[in-house]
This record gives sequence, structure tokens and C-alpha cells, in this order.
Amino acid sequence: MSTADAASLDRRPGQPSDLLQLPQWCGPAAASVAVCAAWAVTTWVALHLRADATLHTVALFVHLASLVLGFGAVLAIDYFGALWLAGRKSLREVVDATAPLHLPVWAGLGGLVLSGAFLHPDLSSPLTCVKLCLVLLLSLNGVQASVLHRRLAALDGRPATRALLLRGALTGTVSQVAWWGAVAIGFLNSQR
Repeated sequence: MSTADAASLDRRPGQPSDLLQLPQWCGPAAASVAVCAAWAVTTWVALHLRADATLHTVALFVHLASLVLGFGAVLAIDYFGALWLAGRKSLREVVDATAPLHLPVWAGLGGLVLSGAFLHPDLSSPLTCVKLCLVLLLSLNGVQASVLHRRLAALDGRPATRALLLRGALTGTVSQVAWWGAVAIGFLNSQR
């Protein structure tokens, strides 16, 4: 029996052949397109829909609850990163501890984007447009942060390369700037 025959016997039914597997970049690229599409749809909804007072109040509550959920999880992830930088946690411990936090980050971000469409954002305001761009930036940064997390997890205890560490630092910086910027602009807009 040839090696090729043995390999074909090892394949389980329903398992794709190597020729049918998509390149690694396809998943993140598709996620990025989905993020941009969701952002565009909610921006369009914000332009064309006027929520009544009750829906506005519900949307405001969902918006604030989503901020607590999403940004709280981001701050926890960054706290674990700071513990690693201080030498108090291993990279493996940080990767394991932060893995479950990705779901609340995305749930919070999704809640913020959807509820924000019903809060009558003033899209003629340059500040609001900056906030919308920051939200898109942090969403796309989140897609690549998920890829980075998988790469760090795949190290399985081996030291991270300088490129991965630099990417992690840049990811954290972009995340913090975008989240805090969006929060600050949201606060300033609420004062009007």
C-alpha cells in the first residue's frame, strides 16, 4: 500500500481534503467584512430611524449595560496582560485566563453598536463621526486580537517571538485608545 493510500484511509468521512481547506486569512477576512457590513447597516439605521422615547430609553440602558460588559472584559484582559508584563503571570496563564473573556467583549461591542443606532446620534457632528470610526477601528482590532490570541495559545508554553509581542502591544494600545476615545466622545455628546 502506498503512502497516499494510507493517508486516504486515515481520513474520516466528511473531513475536507487538503486541497479544499481555505487559507488561514480567509476566516479573519470574512469576519472583518462582516464587522464592516454590520457597522454600515447600523449607521444607515441611525440615519433613517427615529426611535420614540420608550425605545430610546431602552436603547440607552442596553448601551450602558453593553459598555460595562464589553469594556469591562477588555479592561480585565489588559489587566492580565499587565500581570504578565510585571512577571506575576506566565504568558500561558494569561492566554488561558483571557480566552473566555472574548465572548463578553464581542457581546458588549455588539450591544453597543446595535443600541447606538437607536440613540439618535448626530451624524452631522464631526465628534460623532470620530466616535463611529473609533468603534469600527476597535471592532476590526478585535478581529485581529482573536487571531493573535489563537497564535499565542498555539505557542503552548514556548516563548513568544518579538513580532508577536509587538503585535500584542499594538493591539492593546489600539484597543485602549479606541475604547476610551469612544467613551469620552459619548460622554461629551450626552452633555449637549
